[in-house]
Amino acid sequence: MNLEPTLNAHNKDEFPPAHTAEHLLNQTMGRMFGCERSRNMHIERKKSKINFLINRSLTDDEVKTVETKINELIDADLPVTFEFVTRDNIPAGVKLDKLPEDASETLRLVRIGDYDVCPCIGTHVKSTKEIGNFRITSTSFNEGSFRIVYKVAES
Repeated sequence: MNLEPTLNAHNKDEFPPAHTAEHLLNQTMGRMFGCERSRNMHIERKKSKINFLINRSLTDDEVKTVETKINELIDADLPVTFEFVTRDNIPAGVKLDKLPEDASETLRLVRIGDYDVCPCIGTHVKSTKEIGNFRITSTSFNEGSFRIVYKVAES
């Protein structure tokens, strides 16, 4: 008997390609610039916005490098998988600091190949190839917060 674990209710109707791209963007920004995963994002079909706490604006070349890296990951056709774990069985390196206080004891980890893993109850594609083209449409910097606005075009 295979029972689905009980998780917190998810109150967002996300666009899976853009939401999965957000995971890639979070991991890429962390790897390239040492910033934490964003706490502030708005993911939609038409455009998505995400803010990173970082002490400077990125250069145009750096923004282009981020965009190129995300598209390389998309083209790599990485599998997007899920696993359920209890809080006392969290793999090394997975942070729980962005979970709400009332998060369930059982968590769903979303893995994108061997590139990213984090707890998430949102909706995702099954493979990065389903995201389509990733394009950064604008950026801005204000008082330690760097905003990236992006779009995805489904394959």
